[in-house]
Amino acid sequence: MITQATSRQVEPDITVVTITGRLNLGNTLMSLENDLRKQIQNGARKIVFDLSGLDYIDSAGIGMLVGIFGQAEQAGGHARIAGAKGSVAHAFSVVHMERIMPLDEDLDGSTRHLAAYNS
Repeated sequence: MITQATSRQVEPDITVVTITGRLNLGNTLMSLENDLRKQIQNGARKIVFDLSGLDYIDSAGIGMLVGIFGQAEQAGGHARIAGAKGSVAHAFSVVHMERIMPLDEDLDGSTRHLAAYNS
């Protein structure tokens, strides 16, 4: 399955980035990372990665998420991961992703947590 990513605003200030398919090393990953960095540079401060439709992630995909999380924090923002399941949840477990980035079961949980932060 081809990687697809869409961004949308929920609440007044939360950006939801929905990623489906496979998130692995390649041009699509680099393009997505550049787009996300631009969103942060343009003021996005609360970001949820909705991975409920993601079937596969490799170390490059995990590295990209961690890098974007770090950039968001440096800009005074917050990011969370929602809906990781199957092999994606297993990969996160192996690398102890919960120690780096907050993981939520679903999008509603992530948006509730982010809504609690002042802009």
